[in-house]
Amino acid sequence: MTSSILVVDDEKNMRFVVGRALKGAGHEVHEASSGMAALAAIDESAPDMVLLDQRMPGMDGLSTLKEIKNRQPEMPVVMLTAHGNVGDAVAAMKAGASDYLTKPFDVDELKLAVDKALKLKRLERQVDFLRGELERGHASGIVGESKQMHKIMATVKQVAASNATVMIYGESGTGKELIAKAIHEGSPRAGGTFIELSCAALPETLLESELFGYEKGAFTGANGSKPGRFELADGGSLFLDEIGDISPAVQVKLLRVLENMTFERLGGSKSISVDVRLICATNRDLNQMIREDRFREDLYYRLNVIPITMPPLRDRRSDIGMLATHFLNKFLPRKELSAGALRLLENYRWPGNVRELQNTLERAVILSAGLMIGPEDLPAEIHSGNNQDRTDFTLPAEGVMLENVEKELIGQALNRTAGNKTRAAALLGISRHTLLYRLEKYGLDHVTDEGPR
Repeated sequence: MTSSILVVDDEKNMRFVVGRALKGAGHEVHEASSGMAALAAIDESAPDMVLLDQRMPGMDGLSTLKEIKNRQPEMPVVMLTAHGNVGDAVAAMKAGASDYLTKPFDVDELKLAVDKALKLKRLERQVDFLRGELERGHASGIVGESKQMHKIMATVKQVAASNATVMIYGESGTGKELIAKAIHEGSPRAGGTFIELSCAALPETLLESELFGYEKGAFTGANGSKPGRFELADGGSLFLDEIGDISPAVQVKLLRVLENMTFERLGGSKSISVDVRLICATNRDLNQMIREDRFREDLYYRLNVIPITMPPLRDRRSDIGMLATHFLNKFLPRKELSAGALRLLENYRWPGNVRELQNTLERAVILSAGLMIGPEDLPAEIHSGNNQDRTDFTLPAEGVMLENVEKELIGQALNRTAGNKTRAAALLGISRHTLLYRLEKYGLDHVTDEGPR
């Protein structure tokens, strides 16, 4: 990996020899002929490490080392001297030098000392990053320093201590599950089980059996009894993702359970009581669904005791750099992101939110040849999508029918994706569920994922 190294020596020939060896190893080299010049260079360009001569006229190496450590405590410094002895070595190491080389030294010895110092710096950076995550609650995977995330984490900390039901709103991929886990881990129930279930992935009959369990013979294939998620979460927390997707029949049964936390398994008559903290999430507009009689209002009020709304990633772009660092450390700590690649990530709209960012970086880590991920390592949609936030529409003087504009854009998106609703939703920057609702609203639901019928 290319690193910036400052070589400090009053001898021009020594700077040339050392610089040539380091450049040959792929590093960027800067030079300084004195201690004062070195300090000025460090203040101006902040190199990754310093190779520092021990004996120099004026401000000597040891004094320079102490001042470097005073200004940049984390800066690795390798001392170089033609007069090496135990006393000099001990003094340099006590002052914060990471290594000590005696002139003359061979190129391999120099490269080994440089690689060792740079590796130590990267490890220390990773330790500091992980320590910061623990302090900020990022150990659970929640990363972000934006105002929105600070506010959300403050709310999580407040509500975790209670037993109230929490409803988490947000687009797909915004991290709703991580918030649910953080609430559980910060609660008195942390020693209990955290059980999760995606309501969107199951048909009605299977969802019932997953929630409440079943007895032997309850249906064809039920060769034995099985506890449901409510039983498994007894004493802990149950997270129901995509709660807006449950059928009216399941809504009724869930409402009855929430009234007194008792239920019967499918095919059974025994009443089962549990102590469960319920956390739900959805990417749907439940108020709109209530108006359309697709979600029970009484269930909504049971679930929506404490609402938390996760912002889409495009609304907290200041967190993208930190999230990228988090994912790179997760996949391969040695990989780094170039400034150009980071700019592309920050300018992209991220219809898939944090999950899409994670998948993008995982792919880049696998496919990139070197240790630096550049713009060329990012997928084509990141490059083309950097213009998605531009608004090229001009409102005509006579005005427009917003509904017609929306229908036209939906039609264009479906045509461009050959009727694939998931990809069309991504082009429009909305969730698939929202697109399905719009199709039904405008009578366009004859379009399938295979194309118009």
